[in-house]
Order: sequence, then C-alpha cells, then structure tokens
Amino acid sequence: MRPPGSARVVDRRTGARQSSLACVEPVSPTAPHRVLVTGGAGFIGVHTVNRLAAEGLEILVIDDGRHASGERLPPAVRLETVDLNGAGAAEIVVRFRPEAIIHLAAQGGVSRSVRDPAGDALVNVVATVALLRASVDAGCRRFIFASSGGAIYGRAPRLPTPENTTPAPLSPYGAAKLAAEGYLGMFARTFGLSTLALRYSNVYGPYQDGTGEAGVVAITCDRLLSGRPPEIRGDGQQTRDFVFVGDVADANWRALQASARGAINVGTGVATTVQTIVEELARIAAYQGAISFVDGRPGEVRDTALQTGRAAKLLNWSARTPVRDGLTQTFTSFRERAGRAPAPASRGPAAAEAREGHGSRAGSE
Repeated sequence: MRPPGSARVVDRRTGARQSSLACVEPVSPTAPHRVLVTGGAGFIGVHTVNRLAAEGLEILVIDDGRHASGERLPPAVRLETVDLNGAGAAEIVVRFRPEAIIHLAAQGGVSRSVRDPAGDALVNVVATVALLRASVDAGCRRFIFASSGGAIYGRAPRLPTPENTTPAPLSPYGAAKLAAEGYLGMFARTFGLSTLALRYSNVYGPYQDGTGEAGVVAITCDRLLSGRPPEIRGDGQQTRDFVFVGDVADANWRALQASARGAINVGTGVATTVQTIVEELARIAAYQGAISFVDGRPGEVRDTALQTGRAAKLLNWSARTPVRDGLTQTFTSFRERAGRAPAPASRGPAAAEAREGHGSRAGSE
C-alpha cells in the first residue's frame, strides 16, 4: 500500500553516461557465523545486531559510542568501545578474526559534511580503508558496506535510479561514500575480498536520533513530542525513498548469506514528498497546529528513489513495511521512549521567534 502523496516515479532519461555494473548471480556459500558489526550500537546497527543475534550468530560490535541509540544489545553480543581511526581498532578486528564484517559506522550528515569535508572523509573514507586492511589481515571473507543511494547518484537522470547510473554526488558525504566504494572494489581485485556496497535510501524507524541534522522522520517525532511545531526544509515537495529500518536490517542479514558483489540499492522504489511525511506524522500525533517552512540546505538532492530489482534478484529481498505503518511504529516508539504523550505545541508569535533562535534540526535527508 502506498502512502498518500506518494507515487511510482517515472523514467526521466537525459542521455547522461552510465557506467557498467555486472549482475552477479548468487550462489550458496557457507554462511558466516562470526560477524563484526561496526556502528552496531547505533540506529541501524541495533536493529541489524538484533536480527543477526536472532539467527544465532557470534557477534562483536565496534562502536565509539558517540551516536549510540541507547538500546541494550543482546546479552551474548560483545561490545568494544573504540574509534575505528584510533589505536587498537585494527588489533581488535584481527584478534576476533571475523568471517564477515558489516560496516555501518559513519558520519551521516550531509550538512555536516558540507561544513567539514575533511572531517567527513576522515570518518567515511579513512576509517573504512583502515577497516578493509584489517579485514584482510584477519582473514575475513565477506565485507558489507553501508553506502548511500540518495547521496551517491546526485541529480539522477532516471527515477527510480538503477545501480548502473553514473554517480554524481552533490555533497562531501556522497563523495566520501563513493570513494569508499572505490576502495571496496580495489580490495576485492587485489586481495580477493568479497565486497558488497548496500546503497540505502532514506532509512527511518525506532531508535533514530531525533536531535541531529539528518532524518526528517526522527526529527519531526522529536519536535512533536517536545512541544515544538514541525518544520520542513525547503518547499516540502522534494521527494525521498523512505525505507523502514527493520527492512534494512533484513537486507543486511540477507547480504551475509549471498555472494553478490558490487553495489545493490536498498529502498522501496517509491518517492514520497517530505511534506507528506511530516503531515502524516502530525496526523498520527493528533497535532492540529501549523507546520513551518524554512530554507533548505546546500548539498541536498531534490528527488531520490531507488530501483530495487537487483536486491530482489540477488538477495531475495524487498521492502515490506508500508510507509504509513512504519511511521506509526516509529512515532509510537518515540512516544514510549519519551515516557509521555505528545505535548501541544504553541502556535503564537513567541513560539515562532523561539524557533528561529533555537535553530532548526529538521531536514530532508
């Protein structure tokens, strides 16, 4: 079921060059049992670790703790609190000797990457390269990388966008993810490491940080629950491919079982306007006030949606959670964690002035 205001977007070919990306049929390899998950205490990480733990895997999480979700990891999961760029991280990887690695740790904000491109590259490129090197030293067979479909493709000539579209990132964040994918390919060719980049669309769901700059769903939930009116960056008609985090965790699990290499989109193929998302959350929260519009941010892509046929073929995966259901689950989770019902937001001029002074955290990323 599609949410109101969403539609299957049409092909918008402009004749732009496209790169070739071979379609690799999966085989039935011996599934890995010892798995290292970086960023495993974070938003996507916790859901992924829970999914893997339910399958009985031996799991080590490496997380620096700066973006931890606050949720407890399963008791059998080991946690090492360390920065991937810090001393000792590589030694931890080699000592654990994982059969597979799911690399989720990242600096995830487009706006932050525009302000500090070098800092973004340090986390999203340098740390990834160091982890790739450590994975080879540890005898790891499989390396799955959390990439970004929305940020890598840029102003894609075709929506939903297939994996063989020539990347044209508009932000340092997207450029860093693309650079990291290049290193994945090099390590595959040179060292025989089986690598796969999962190009996520806009992931949302329970445990996401609602106080940061990225993640319009989480930010809107946080504002509604803290008595602040929701905000929309830009005109609200920009579209995103919103995919529920539980579906993404399942894609991560399936990627461990498959032998597919290269890049695979992980999304729904459905474009939904940001305004539709915010209005639906306001309806769920029984919010009757106004929604404010503020300026957009540089580096953001106007429209994104990902073609997902490759995921269906190679991972036997497709997103199963309708956006409306996912938004309801997400808001309910935020409300339960907050321990209170939604507070009514003030609608007067004083509230508007306070919002301008506070600085918006809403975004279309």
